[in-house]
Formats: sequence, C-alpha cells, structure tokens
Amino acid sequence: MDAQQRRNIVIVGGGVIGCTTAYYITRHPSFNPALHTVTLLEATAIASGASGKAGGLLALWAYPACLVPLSYRLHRELAVEHNGAERWGYRRLGCGSLAAIVKTSDIKQPTSKPPSPSANNGTNGELPIQSTVPDEKTKDWEKLPKQDEKAASLLQDSPLPHDLDWIDGRLIHHYEEMGSPGSSETAQVHPFHFTNAMADLAREKGVDIRLRAKVTQIHDIRRDVIQSVEYEDRDTGETRTIDDVTDVVVAAGPWTGKLVPRTRVDGLRAHSVVFEADVSPYAVFTDIQLPTDYIPEHRASQGQKRLHRGNVDPEIYARPFGEVYACGDPDKTTPLPDTADQVAVDQSQCDDLIAYINTISPTLAAAPVKARQACYLPQHIRFGSQRGPLVGPSFTPGLWVAAGHTCWGIQNGPGTGYLMAGMLFGEKADGEVGKLDPRKFKV
Repeated sequence: MDAQQRRNIVIVGGGVIGCTTAYYITRHPSFNPALHTVTLLEATAIASGASGKAGGLLALWAYPACLVPLSYRLHRELAVEHNGAERWGYRRLGCGSLAAIVKTSDIKQPTSKPPSPSANNGTNGELPIQSTVPDEKTKDWEKLPKQDEKAASLLQDSPLPHDLDWIDGRLIHHYEEMGSPGSSETAQVHPFHFTNAMADLAREKGVDIRLRAKVTQIHDIRRDVIQSVEYEDRDTGETRTIDDVTDVVVAAGPWTGKLVPRTRVDGLRAHSVVFEADVSPYAVFTDIQLPTDYIPEHRASQGQKRLHRGNVDPEIYARPFGEVYACGDPDKTTPLPDTADQVAVDQSQCDDLIAYINTISPTLAAAPVKARQACYLPQHIRFGSQRGPLVGPSFTPGLWVAAGHTCWGIQNGPGTGYLMAGMLFGEKADGEVGKLDPRKFKV
C-alpha cells in the first residue's frame, strides 16, 4: 500500500501489543502526521488486562523463536533510548528452576499479613467473589505455557546462587539455571509501567488514545471492505463512529475473538499476587513438594479440603520498584467478561498461591501483599492445541490482527508492534515470521 496515501488507522486494544504498534507506527520512516491518522481505542484503561498484570519476564529462550530475538533486542534499544531502567524498570536478572521438599515441621503457623495502604485485595477493582475452583478430582490442572519443551531442555545444573537469599536454602534439593550458550540472557520490565510508557510516547507523536471506548463493531467485514469502527463511550453510554477508516489493527488480547470470531483467540484466566518486598533480582520457576496432609490455613478454617496434589509450581519474579510478583496455574471456570475491569478475582486462589510461596520463603511470608488479581491470557487455539500468535493481515483488506501471545505478550510486544508498523506501510514479513500470518489460519 502506498505510504503517501491518506490513511486513517484504528488500533483496537490498549495493551502492550496495541501500544507498541502505535509507538512504532509513529516512528516508521514513512509515517507522515499530515497524511496518517492513528486512533487507539481501549475499553477500560491502558494495561488494564494481562499487560498490567503480567510478570514482565524477557528471555531469549521464549517463543515463538521467529519473534523472540527481534523483540528482545528492541526491548534493550527502547530502554536505552527512553531511559527504561528508571521509567519502566528494565534490567537484567537471574532465572532458574528449583525443587523444594517441605515437611510438616517446616511450615510455620500463619501470621496476619498487613496489606499495603494501596492493596487491591481480592478484586481487580470490583466486588470479590467466592472460590470457583472445583476440587482436585475435577480441576483442569493446566500449566502456564511459560516453559515449552525447548526451554526446559536449556536447563543446566548449577548451585543455588548465593544472593538468592529470599528462598529458604534448607528446603532446596535441586536448582538449575535457565539458559545455554547464546540464549541465556534474561531481563525484565515492569509491564504496567512499560505499556503505559509506550502509550505516552505514542501520544506524544500524535496518536489519539481514547479510553473507556469499547469497540462494538467493525463495518463491514462481511463485505470485504473496512468502512468504519463503531464503539461505545462507556462514560456517556453513547455510540460513536469513526468513519473513512482505511486500516483496523485488532490487538484486543483475549477479546480479539469476540470482534473477529474467525481468529479463534480467546482467554485463559490466571491469578497472581504482588508482594511488597525489595529482594535480589531473580525469576524462579518452582516445584514444591508439600506434605500430603497440608491444607492452607484459609481453607482449613472454612472446613475445605486441599486443592493441591502434593506438588505445586508457582512462578515468582522479583521486580523493580520494590515488588515481587507470583502467578499460579490458570483455570477455565469463569468465562471471559465483556471488559477487563469486570474480571472476577477468586480470593481463595490468590490465598492458595500466597500460602504455597510462604512455605519456601520466610521473606515473602513476612511481606505485605500489595495486590491480589486476575487476568485472561490471550490464546490462539487450533485443532485443540495452542498455536503461535497471529501477526499480520487478514483476508479482509484493511483488517489486521495482532493477538494470541499467551504469557509472552510483554516479551514479544515490541517485535510485534515493529512488524505491524512495517506491514502497514507496505513491508513484507521476512522468513519465519510468515508462519504467524493470520491468513495461514483462514482469518
């Protein structure tokens, strides 16, 4: 498409993919603010979904391999150009996998944790709900797809690092450092700050960002032409329309499938907690063997049974700005709501996660809990299995898709945004990146 033609581009979604796409459009050599208009529509707020509630891990052993090296490099370049170390906490960190055996005598009696003054305990800003997780016989024990077989094969034996002092070393019987020659680099960002910084930088270059703007229809996909985008102003309840649209980039995370059903992108709910603790920079994948009779106090006090099957595997990430983030297994018990601020948080799942981590970390056991939260990971499912993200044009001229990044959205956000900007201005996706073309999946 001729970059010198007038273009009216609408980006749907204010997560990391939408915001980095907006950023790189405005940095592309062909971008001309006199000819090109960019509007970003977000139904809630910037980074209100998974982009604000993720761990922020960046790794060269992530996937898909066709996207990771580019995106990892761009993260580093963005941090250098925009002072990312201070602005969004970009830094290198260690990363490893540990196995722990916890005995009944190792488990200390729980103490009441003081929440921080700004704690978000039990909700994403809404009313808390009761536990919706079935017992261990019926729960779908899926794992977060952070470590695929290739990543797991990169583990090398190493002793517990001496500065990983916030884990009780007495309980650890095995530790492996993630990586191999040429692919061991691990870094991180604070995802909420990073995504908001990308939005701010895009806005500075003229992107019109409209919040609480819930897209309801893209006219008219069925006629094979993009004409307009309709959205609801959630503050006034009014329906508004952007006319004469030339391009629509759907980067709505798990909501992408609601707007473009043929993408088959939906969501998988994952809970996480954030502790207030300033600890050494490590990301840790755990395998904790618990006593068979161990029932977390919050469940025992309500006469409930344990949900764990003896082993649990929370992921724990030390983060910049005095935080430690942890996440657990996802669940399919609650359908995707209409917007990110309506995501239901199961307080008991968060408390399970806290209890498990407390068994191996006295430091975190004593730390205030800053947030209990949940989000939906965007997944692209085909033939019953997880596929890579969709990045590129659809069969409908002017309709583009950038979604389905699962738990690697923050890692692969810059690479996706960079590629989308290039394709919008007529560049072709090179080599292996072509595997992510939505048209290969009949989108």
